[in-house]
Amino acid sequence: MLSKKTKYGIKALTYLARLENRVPVQIATISKSENISLKFLESILLTLRKNDILGSKKGKGGGYYLLKEPSEIQMTTVMRILEGPIAMVPCVSLNFYKKCEDCPDENTCAVNKLMIQVRDSSLQIFRNTSLADLCCS
Repeated sequence: MLSKKTKYGIKALTYLARLENRVPVQIATISKSENISLKFLESILLTLRKNDILGSKKGKGGGYYLLKEPSEIQMTTVMRILEGPIAMVPCVSLNFYKKCEDCPDENTCAVNKLMIQVRDSSLQIFRNTSLADLCCS
């Protein structure tokens, strides 16, 4: 299941991407518009800033803004930053691989084979979807 952190992160990013100008937006404005807890949103936006998706400006007229064009922000990047591994089990993860402790042979494991298909299908969708596709088309 998608975490609230990722859901709210995507909502906040689409809010910022819909803006015609790239001026900083206060957290409270995004929070109110998207119905997201202010404290929770602060944490999410900070994570996105630390991972070079958002920039921030302090002081009067400050807030958060996109560092890149929405078309340059792929959902694979957003998902990995906010959600972690895209794969449902660690033995099929491309970036966070870990052998399953209860599996003697991945090559004959039915769960592994199924989860590779799920991972590949999910990756195809995330790779082919940018922030612009979600808000601006």
